Amino acid sequence: MRLLPTLVALLVSISLVGPTWAESFTFTAIPDQNASRLQQRFGKVASYLQEQLGVEVKYVPVKSYAAAVTAFRNNQVQLGWFGALSGVQARQRVPGSRAIAQGYEDQFFKTYFIAHRSSGLLDGRTGDANNEQFPLAIAGHTLTFGAKGSTSGRLMPEYYIRQYLGKAPSDAFRRVGFSGDHHRTIALVGSAAYEVGAVNYKVWEQALAAKKVDPQQVQVIWQTPPYPDYQWSIRGDVDQRWGEGFAEKVKAALLAINQAELLAAFPRSAFISATNSDYEATRETAIAIGLIDEP
Repeated sequence: MRLLPTLVALLVSISLVGPTWAESFTFTAIPDQNASRLQQRFGKVASYLQEQLGVEVKYVPVKSYAAAVTAFRNNQVQLGWFGALSGVQARQRVPGSRAIAQGYEDQFFKTYFIAHRSSGLLDGRTGDANNEQFPLAIAGHTLTFGAKGSTSGRLMPEYYIRQYLGKAPSDAFRRVGFSGDHHRTIALVGSAAYEVGAVNYKVWEQALAAKKVDPQQVQVIWQTPPYPDYQWSIRGDVDQRWGEGFAEKVKAALLAINQAELLAAFPRSAFISATNSDYEATRETAIAIGLIDEP
């Protein structure tokens, strides 16, 4: 007779803990900034999505852009916050996957080329890169990109280097490196370890506002024309696992984000709809400079 009270107590304790889910919906993001900042940002996103979707949602950190793509391909995550290039790579590996949302600002993203004063490239400049010609004088200096799979930190700056200098970066510069993320690019140029760097303009503006850059020593010398960049991409099989219409429910939840704290963490003013076709030019550019193969 003692079994029934024990069972009742167990059920009550489970109800107090909260709901349980048979399967977690997981997502990741390219590690374009330091891990603590990413955990802070995407932990809040996970809590928001869990509330909106009614399923357990987990953020899974990864250590590289390639690892983010691999996790998406292997179904370790079903949703990813990718750059334009890593998004193309991820969707190419998972038939039926699609871009569903991007930041408003991601429609016209930019890369900044920054330089240290010791390079001599800042002479006569004010730090305003608007309407300036590509700085041909960067040839022969040392340059660091960001991560090898970064759109703003590698793909687009390499494209314009090839276009204007007529050479691959390895031939155009005395030394070429890959910092791994945008904050490190700024730090490496700030310390004069590299004379020139290619950096996400959003990260640069954040660093400048936070006084983590000495504008007397490091300045913007050129900005690329705008291009589409970051986006949320979702696997094509999520409806089979979480029910018909689940992908659209995820998209609606992302587009509905209006909390200032969540938006400021990206930072974006809003999220808008995105499609795979928005990134066709990215795919073509990556093929042209040999970063991805034709499918």
